[in-house]
Amino acid sequence: MNHPAPLAKDGAPGVGPAQAQQARQALTALRGEVAKTVVGQDSVVTGLVIALLCRGHVLLEGVPGTAKTLLVKTLAHALDLDFKRVQFTPDLMPGDVTGSLIYDNRTAEFEFREGPVFTNLLLADEINRTPPKTQASLLEAMEERQVSVEGAARALPDPFVVCATQNPLEYEGTYPLPEAQLDRFLLKLTVPVPSRDEEIAMLERHAAGFDPRDLSQVQAVATASDLAAGRAAVNAVRLDSKVAAYVVDLCRATRQSPSLQLGVSPRGATALLATSRAWAWLSGRDYVTPDDVKALARPTLRHRVQLRPEAELEGATADGVLDGILAHVPAPR
Repeated sequence: MNHPAPLAKDGAPGVGPAQAQQARQALTALRGEVAKTVVGQDSVVTGLVIALLCRGHVLLEGVPGTAKTLLVKTLAHALDLDFKRVQFTPDLMPGDVTGSLIYDNRTAEFEFREGPVFTNLLLADEINRTPPKTQASLLEAMEERQVSVEGAARALPDPFVVCATQNPLEYEGTYPLPEAQLDRFLLKLTVPVPSRDEEIAMLERHAAGFDPRDLSQVQAVATASDLAAGRAAVNAVRLDSKVAAYVVDLCRATRQSPSLQLGVSPRGATALLATSRAWAWLSGRDYVTPDDVKALARPTLRHRVQLRPEAELEGATADGVLDGILAHVPAPR
């Protein structure tokens, strides 16, 4: 993904052009604030902002030591949002995530004690290291934005976004996420190892006494109200029927690909539409282009497809198959 283009005037129901422009300016400024602690992850920050605008969740995949946790923590600080982190382990129980009823001896009654899921930005660290029962405890929270305990539903704060991390290399002792849960992640973002120049810059910072635990230098440049204004503006982004047909054709092509045993679901098509509209708005436009769809196709769809075993043995990858589909499905002019 490239960086958004210069700002343009736009509006949305309940949001004036000036308010929408101010929100976009604040959200695009997040990259600069996050860069104060994390070097060279601008595209990942942009993906996280898109997820926040779409009320979606993100799966971050990268080798250990690429600052995934620090990235999410810094973003929450720059957005002035509540942040909580859960280390997913084999012995983690669902109640450890959602909360549970605790007996109070003073009142002789059970009271609900909120779990870490009651926050704005939840970091589910190494989510694939916990059993399916605990993984499933997030399903209702991610989809319905509520937690049900003993028949009572409790609403989660707004905004609420799950940022889950996993290691793409080490699978011993892990529990792969089921397709139903993968499909609930709006984006799957690959966190790359920094380039040589970026790694040199990182070492120079540490040599100068940089402490990644100290976020005092990171300013809150955007707020929940900016997110709300941005969401309203994104909802007003226009979609031509030819672009909508292009999104559908891409998703249908994954269902017919000989390299895939599982194609993109209709939920995936709506997700690609949502992320494309958010990207168009961040780029300064109030309409979606085929290039917007192409830019978000891989991060939105790569975790929603499943390779056939024979294709995997031949070295095929989800991104490679999607690149081939993007190359063969004609885009509207």
